Amino acid sequence: MGELFTPTHLIVIAVVVLVLFGGKKLPELGKGLGEGLRGFKDGMKGLHDDANKPGEASHTVTPKPEESVK
Repeated sequence: MGELFTPTHLIVIAVVVLVLFGGKKLPELGKGLGEGLRGFKDGMKGLHDDANKPGEASHTVTPKPEESVK
């Protein structure tokens, strides 16, 4: 079997997307996708930064021990 995405596959995908969404919707879709990826990247960076901060204890929640029922 060949490569998963050859240039021919990418052209076919581009034509299908253009037919489905039209030329006017593509910039809006691209902008939305870019903003979503940027937000995901910022969120992942924030998690990575929070995990690597020195001097801060991690916040763990431990359940209370169950009390005996009388």
